[in-house]
Amino acid sequence: MNDLPLIPATIIGSWSFPGWYESFIADVAERPHRFGPADREEAVRDAVRLAVDDQIAAGLDRISDGEMTRVDFNLGFYDFLRGIEPIPRLRRWGAPAHDQRDRYRCVAHLSAPDGLGTLDEWRRLREVTDAPAKMPVPGPFTLAGCIDGGDVYPDRTAVTEALVPIVHAELKALADAGVDFIQLDEPSFACHPGHADHFLQVIEATVRGVDAYISMHMCFGNYRARAVGRRSYRPLFPHVGRAAVNQLALEFASREMAEVELLAELPETMDVAVGLVDVKNTWIEPPELVADRLRAVLKFVDEERVSVTPDCGFSQTARHVAVAKARAMVEGVKMVRAELDR
Repeated sequence: MNDLPLIPATIIGSWSFPGWYESFIADVAERPHRFGPADREEAVRDAVRLAVDDQIAAGLDRISDGEMTRVDFNLGFYDFLRGIEPIPRLRRWGAPAHDQRDRYRCVAHLSAPDGLGTLDEWRRLREVTDAPAKMPVPGPFTLAGCIDGGDVYPDRTAVTEALVPIVHAELKALADAGVDFIQLDEPSFACHPGHADHFLQVIEATVRGVDAYISMHMCFGNYRARAVGRRSYRPLFPHVGRAAVNQLALEFASREMAEVELLAELPETMDVAVGLVDVKNTWIEPPELVADRLRAVLKFVDEERVSVTPDCGFSQTARHVAVAKARAMVEGVKMVRAELDR
């Protein structure tokens, strides 16, 4: 990350869909015969360009493609997996919650013969900009959360292990394509922190031999702006410091900076990306508050190891709110940089 300023301001991954694009996606799903492949690709490229423009205009130091081809951060990936069938949703009405997410059952051994689609995302992004960027990829433990093993795999552990080589191959392909910053999204472990040794083995196998800077994002869920687990990182410590990654990306803003002192328990070789704006509300944090939160972080970890992010992706946040929050985050970081005179 030597090409970036001190304490880079970046993004977790997703950006808010433009209103027209969300309407377009719904229209394609309902009336697919109306759109050819070129029509769909044109809309995706336009949406990516807008997401990039929003992020660069906000002043972010590292951006993403906004995850414009994904459903939330991970749900679209199941379209690339073979050996699964959809399970009918048990509840479709009422207040949104995680039991309304799509789920799948294994009917054969898992495979992804054409990969998980992230290479196309990266190539599309690089046609738009050469700005420093990251590529988020859901981790095998999190992907396994929506898959019932059926008669093929006995439990979630077995499903996870079947997904490891699939995700590993995707990471290797991205690194070979020139992606130098990969983010492994593993919020499920923050929500289900048991069996730490096995999880760390899964992460090590997933990233082994991948020639890129690896960040691991662990929030508490953001489906329809709702968390899914107990919002405490305490059960992850100290063992999470042994994860075979370069950086941990953690959420703090929505929890009013609770447990920020845990950062002091991480090894000095591990960087941190700290979530300092809350994606689950519509209130725009003043830059001064972002700066105060960052000062609190710097009491426990050296500035050379710190990046600043939103708590999670902006896919569940109104676009105008996401833009305002990103700008405030950047301005707050600049205040602290000026105080450090660097």
